[in-house]
Amino acid sequence: MSHCPAELFSPLAGFAKLRAFMRDEALDAVVVGPSASFRQLLGRNANLTERMVALLLTADDAVIVVPRLQQPLYQHLPIERAIWDEHEDPTVLACRILRERGCRTIGINREFWSGFLMRMQEHAPDMIFKGAVALDLMRAIKTPDEIAALTRAAHRIDEVWDRFLDQHPILSGRTELELRSAIMSLMQGAGFSHVAWVDVGAGPNGASSLHHGSDYVIRPGDAIVFDFAGVFDGWYADICRVAAAGTPEQEYLDAYSILIEAQEAAFQAIRPGVPASAPDEAARAILTAAGYGDAFTHRVGHGIGLDAHEEPYLVRGSNLQLAVGMVMSDEPGIYLPGRWGMRVEDIVALTADGPVRLNRASRSLAIRK
Repeated sequence: MSHCPAELFSPLAGFAKLRAFMRDEALDAVVVGPSASFRQLLGRNANLTERMVALLLTADDAVIVVPRLQQPLYQHLPIERAIWDEHEDPTVLACRILRERGCRTIGINREFWSGFLMRMQEHAPDMIFKGAVALDLMRAIKTPDEIAALTRAAHRIDEVWDRFLDQHPILSGRTELELRSAIMSLMQGAGFSHVAWVDVGAGPNGASSLHHGSDYVIRPGDAIVFDFAGVFDGWYADICRVAAAGTPEQEYLDAYSILIEAQEAAFQAIRPGVPASAPDEAARAILTAAGYGDAFTHRVGHGIGLDAHEEPYLVRGSNLQLAVGMVMSDEPGIYLPGRWGMRVEDIVALTADGPVRLNRASRSLAIRK
């Protein structure tokens, strides 16, 4: 995982933001192991190994529990370090620190290893350990600087798509894996430090929303779904576009127009104070009315930031309220097994003036030879 630009992260500022959410959730402390939340709070990655590293944040102070051989990595931080040696159990140390501070209700980040958590529960049966929604909300609401960084990442992945189209005017006769390799090379050349995935699904393979690529040879008339994501300057970018090797059948073209209409409906439904289910419902209503309701088999979107997928999840049943500062994908799809598929994805930031697309690459079906 890539390093996060240090200038975007101040431990003191991050702590204050998290503490506000902790108060709302009535948490006495949070325990944060290696994760995107850890990176955001401390400005650096932590090794996820059998040697426990964890940030303990209370209403009044912060302590990092760290093995002695790693403590030099954190000595620059303006927080206390609780150092443990190889023969010691760091979960005992963490529980003692929490108990000394009178903590009873403890939030845990979702990536925290279950083995460490189970040991802490054994050592502190009087404490209540629960998932820390506060951490999800802290990361879901981005600062203007963070949105600017996500915008730069989105523009860079747009450039990758535009360069791919310029460099590959002929798609028929190529394999999915060839095209996948071409996009990966372009991403690396564009400065992406990590390529999370490049999914290429042509013809009937496009009907699988998670088809990664194969030796399938693209035929004239095949539509090809391209979904790719990666890390640029510490932040994730994600995009999905569709190209075709010649003009597809009319049914496909008509369905593509409906898909764009559904994506726009979801975009317009991204408003402050509405439940995260609303954009999904808006897109689904368009697709259902056109007879494609059963062909839309996934949620309409997910949050994005230091992780490729994070809150908010735009999915049926979610009551999480959307708020200014949230950044999320808008990506409805239509999938007809054995025939074809399509999906168009943009990253959207919710501002005080409404939703704003961060991607600016054309959403039109790119027809090549």
